[in-house]
Amino acid sequence: MDNPAATLQCPNYRCQAANPPVNKFCQNCRTPLKRRYLWALGSGIEAYQPESLIANRYVLVKERIVLDTKPATPPDTPQEIPEELLPYLRLSPYRLHIPQVYGRLRGGERRQDSEIWLLEDAPILETDTAGSQGELFPPLRTAWQEATAIRQLNWLWQIANLWQPLSSEGVATSLLNLDWLRPESSILHLLELQRDEPAPPTLKQLGQCWSQLQPDASSVIKKFFRQLCEQLTQGKIRTAEQLVGLLDQGIKDCGQGQSRHYQIFTGTDSGPVRRHNEDACYPPIGQLWSRSTDENALAIVCDGIGGHEGGEVASGLAINVLREQVERLHFDRDHWHPTHLTLQLEQAACAANDAISQQNDSEHRSERQRMGTTLVMAQTSAHEIYITHVGDSRVYWVTRQGCHQITQDDDLASREVRLGYTLYRYAVQQPTSGSLIQALGMASSTTLHPTTQRFILDEDSVFLLCSDGLSDHDRVEQYWQTEILPILDGQRDVPTAADHLIEIANRQNGHDNVTLALVYCQVTASADTAPTELAPPQPESLPMPTTETPSETPTTTTIVPSHTKTKLLTRPKRRPWGLMVAIVVLLVVGAGLAYLLLPRRWLQGFVRQSSNSDAPVSVSVTPSPTASPTSSPERTSSVENLTLMRVTRSTVTNAQGQDVPLLLRLQPPEENTSPIRLVPRGSVLQVINQSSASGEEDWLKLRVCSAGTESAETQAVQTAVEESADSTPESSTQSDAKRRRNIYPLVEPGDRGWIKVVNIRSNVDLNVKATLEQKGVCATTPQSEASTPSPSSP
Repeated sequence: MDNPAATLQCPNYRCQAANPPVNKFCQNCRTPLKRRYLWALGSGIEAYQPESLIANRYVLVKERIVLDTKPATPPDTPQEIPEELLPYLRLSPYRLHIPQVYGRLRGGERRQDSEIWLLEDAPILETDTAGSQGELFPPLRTAWQEATAIRQLNWLWQIANLWQPLSSEGVATSLLNLDWLRPESSILHLLELQRDEPAPPTLKQLGQCWSQLQPDASSVIKKFFRQLCEQLTQGKIRTAEQLVGLLDQGIKDCGQGQSRHYQIFTGTDSGPVRRHNEDACYPPIGQLWSRSTDENALAIVCDGIGGHEGGEVASGLAINVLREQVERLHFDRDHWHPTHLTLQLEQAACAANDAISQQNDSEHRSERQRMGTTLVMAQTSAHEIYITHVGDSRVYWVTRQGCHQITQDDDLASREVRLGYTLYRYAVQQPTSGSLIQALGMASSTTLHPTTQRFILDEDSVFLLCSDGLSDHDRVEQYWQTEILPILDGQRDVPTAADHLIEIANRQNGHDNVTLALVYCQVTASADTAPTELAPPQPESLPMPTTETPSETPTTTTIVPSHTKTKLLTRPKRRPWGLMVAIVVLLVVGAGLAYLLLPRRWLQGFVRQSSNSDAPVSVSVTPSPTASPTSSPERTSSVENLTLMRVTRSTVTNAQGQDVPLLLRLQPPEENTSPIRLVPRGSVLQVINQSSASGEEDWLKLRVCSAGTESAETQAVQTAVEESADSTPESSTQSDAKRRRNIYPLVEPGDRGWIKVVNIRSNVDLNVKATLEQKGVCATTPQSEASTPSPSSP
């Protein structure tokens, strides 16, 4: 960057001094200068020449790549967000792979009508040469040729895991563009998102796309990969979950040709301001822990909440319970199953939550007096690492090419983004943006949603687990190159790096306790155990998809479900009135039988599946309430007489671990404009009818007997919005807040509509002994609702 006018502003909020573009450190405070490269969307960027300074802030480095010279200054973040940008927001839990909307770039006076949007976390490499310039990582087809067998399978595995969440937002076509897929060593990034037009893609098309990579596949996986593509194009692999399962098996076999060694070091400090340290960590501080591949490594960081004799008790109790729970896990390479391990880790988090919650109850603590703690936990298993997370403590993944935050804070700012309400850079400026949505110990585990992610380890890397005493003000992003990267180059040992990071946290932040754990993973190849050729993939060996694995779900955490369908649905043709009357008469005749038999038949199957803790469960990063330690598996009593159910949660944990509202569609599901209402916890519903839209998607038609109350989670979001609106004059801010609160109105007694079986099975209590008031409009015998055509009726 040779433009002398484009000075770099220091990212330190206390400094923000201007620096020459060649500087690596601020000449005033010695803070490392952050070079934030952004990817520009929109045709307006084409009007500028390279090295142009745009809006007195952004330098066009090269085509569509701009450098933000003022990273400490919030970008332009308008309230009105174009529809085409909403998938970026709703897919924010996948920011490791998908860039996020940074802000809007406005040009000069002659370009007022040109709107350019900027994406951060794009696959852009910061070079270390003088006059540093951003470079795009090479496309997948280029990097593929030199990659190892396990690296190639790892990239395919990441695509397969992204298929469902991108399909739910109508942008899965993005995964078919090999030029937009840009690997950063083992991590696969998307350059931008593309709408599914004119029709959503299929797995057959994915197989055809992957076939382009076959000639350069590693000899170890060449036969495996060829047959995998054939099975996709022939329709033998029907779901993305099956595809992930087959790739898991291939990666497991390839992983046997590598060995891994782990070094773990923890550190904590009360900081210059706090008198007491409420944080806790594991392993105990003061010594370097070493683990080999066969000895699974564990690291935990907890940031206590609740003041002295509150937060420190909660964090310490969480560490003890989690250690006990994890020590009971059985890690068997021969009988390895990632879904089971994921659920076990989530159950461990729930057990820690219940231990703290029970102590709160025994000490009669309520509301703000309740003690709690955040959690980040790393557990290794063979070729994988599992990251479990609750609250706003974070985990960063550092490789030789980059540093990435792989957890998303459970706070109001992140929730606003996942809902598609606002941009993150705007949300974090609000007074209540850092308020936690959840933490261990604050309530029963039936309302807790821990997030567990798993990553393939095929290269040397460092995982940093830390409390917000270090992560606040982007300190990790500023110092990872100088403090953590030297570990991978052999220039610094792990304990020294930990001490330096704690010193930086105290000096640059200093407002809180600081606790961290560094997990250094070294991967080496072993020719003795490396496979020469993988066995062919066998879809028939995988468990058949069940109704618990929906073919259409938003996935590591979209709060608002997409209305975009993964298949084309056409509106039913208008029938003649005479024929319609005849059909209604025929349906009314069978209404009694339908009412008596269908709901009970469904309830029997529903109860059997809910009570079977060993039943196959779809890949998930959030536990269902039925899997929590406090849930009762006994739900088989009085099944024959059950027609009512009480909602126990107003949110749904989908197959990929995201929390989405429990929503009632007031019209058949194929009606894209169907009004939608939120079903709050405590609502009593009555089964009217069951229908199947495709054989894989079962829907229930339900009647609202009585409406419950809004969940605490929903109220927290609304309260924050109201406080933000009340702090400003009556303007667009207040009108926007009102708009947000009315996006999903609550159900009312008497409402009828549809909910997927998979979305309600784990959210209701079938042992309903409802009072007359709770039965509400269902206190009397319902009308023949079963006569209403089902969503899939011809």
